[in-house]
Amino acid sequence: MLPTALPGLLNEFEGTQVKLIERQVRIPVAPSHHSLISHIQKTVEVTLGDTVLPVRFVITGVTGVEYNCELGTLEGMEVEKTRGLNSIFSFSPRKVERTDTFNAVFLVPTGIGAEIGGHAGDATPAARVIATACDTLVTHPNVVNASDLNEMPENALYVEGSSITQLLMGTAGLQRVRANRVLVLIDAHETEVFVNDTVNAVSAARATYGFDCVKVVKLDPPLRMTSCFTDSGRAAGEIEGLYRVCTVLDEHDGAFDAVAIASVVDVPDEYHKEYFRRDGKMVNPWGGVEAMLTHSLSLLYGLPTAHSPMLESQAVADFDLGLVEPRLAAEAVSFTFLQCMLKGLHRSPRIVSHPEALGEAGIFTASDVSCLVIPDKCVGLPTLAALEQGIPVIAVRENDNLMQNDLEALPWAKGQLHVVENYWEAVGVMSSLKAGIVPGTLRRPLDVTTVETRTFASATINDV
Repeated sequence: MLPTALPGLLNEFEGTQVKLIERQVRIPVAPSHHSLISHIQKTVEVTLGDTVLPVRFVITGVTGVEYNCELGTLEGMEVEKTRGLNSIFSFSPRKVERTDTFNAVFLVPTGIGAEIGGHAGDATPAARVIATACDTLVTHPNVVNASDLNEMPENALYVEGSSITQLLMGTAGLQRVRANRVLVLIDAHETEVFVNDTVNAVSAARATYGFDCVKVVKLDPPLRMTSCFTDSGRAAGEIEGLYRVCTVLDEHDGAFDAVAIASVVDVPDEYHKEYFRRDGKMVNPWGGVEAMLTHSLSLLYGLPTAHSPMLESQAVADFDLGLVEPRLAAEAVSFTFLQCMLKGLHRSPRIVSHPEALGEAGIFTASDVSCLVIPDKCVGLPTLAALEQGIPVIAVRENDNLMQNDLEALPWAKGQLHVVENYWEAVGVMSSLKAGIVPGTLRRPLDVTTVETRTFASATINDV
C-alpha cells in the first residue's frame, strides 16, 4: 500500500505548474567540512523554502568558500502535500555494524560522464567482479541497465538511486522479494510502431522469465521530459506532466509493487548523431533527466522505479550509426531500451521505511553495509552518508568524470577512505577489509611502528 500521506498527491494539479527542474545552489563551506549533511540541509531549506521538494543532490566542486551544488527539485506543490515525506537529507546514524556478512554498495552516478558506467551498462563487468568479493552487492540501474541487456550478478540487489541514498542515510531498508507485480506506463506515442514494440517487449518478458505485469497504461497526453546540461556539464533536465503519472499510480494503489516507465526524452536530433560519433566523449544526455524522474517517484511512493527512453521519431530510428564505440553498442542495437529495467524490477527489493520495521529480521539496512565503491571525486549524499556512518569508502581514480572534488579533504576517520587506481585494486581492498586485514599491510615498505611514551608524575601514597 502507498504511504498514507500520498494518495492523490499530485492528481489535483492538472493545469498547474508542478514540474521537476534542476537548480544550482552555492552553499558556504562548513568549518573543516564537518557535519556536512545537517549543514547542507539547513542552507537548502532556507534557500528553497517550503514549496520546493529536493529529490536529487550533488556537490560538483568546492571553491575556497563555497560548495557548488546542483539540486533536482519538485516544484509547485502545496506545502501540506509534502509534510508526510522524509527529506532526502534526513539522517539516522547506525548504532552497530553487522559483520556476519560482507556487503558492498557500488555506485556510478548518472549523467556525470563517467569513463566506466557513463553509457549503457558498461560498468556491468566491474559490478560482476566486485560481486565476487562480497555476499550481497547493492547497485542501481545506471550500473547494469544496457538497453536490451541486463547481466547483473546473481547476488545483486537492483535498487533505484534515491532508495540507496535512504539506505545509507539510515532512513530505509531493503527486503528481498521473490518477484514484483510491475505496473508499466508508456507514452501515447504518435508513431504507433514504437508503442507496439514497447508492448511486445513487455510480452517477451512475461513469456521468457515470468515477468508479472499488472497492466500497461498509456499516458495521453504523454509525459514531457526534456534533457539539458548544467553549467558543470552534468546531464539533467525538466519534466512536466508528473501529475498524470501520479494519477495512474493512485488509481492502482495496492495492485503493484514496482513501476516501469517508458517515455520520450526530448533531445535535439543532432545529439543522437553526436553522441554516437564522438566515441563516448559526450555525456549521455538521457540519463540525468531519467534519474530526476525515478528519484522523485521513489521518494513520493517508496517503491522501486525505473525508466527507459522511447525513440522520438522514425527519423531517429532510421539513423545509420555505423560501427560505434563498444560502450555505446548496447544502445545502438536496441529499439525499445526496455528489457534491462524490466529484468531489474522483476526482483528489485521492497523499500522499507517505517522505523519499527527496520529492526525486523531479514531487513537489509545501513548496519549491513560493509563498504561503498564510487568513482573518485564524487560527493553526493551517499558519500556524505558513508562518511558519517563510518562506512569504508573505496574511490576509483580510473573512473574519471566531470566532478571537481577532492575526497581526501573530507574529515574521514583513519583508514576509512581508500583511493585506488582501478576496479582490480578496489576488489583487492574489499577482500582485505573482508578478511580483517589493513590493506596497507600488503604493500612494502611497511610504516614504522610508532611508540608513544606517556610520562606521569612520581607516585605518591595517594596513588596507591
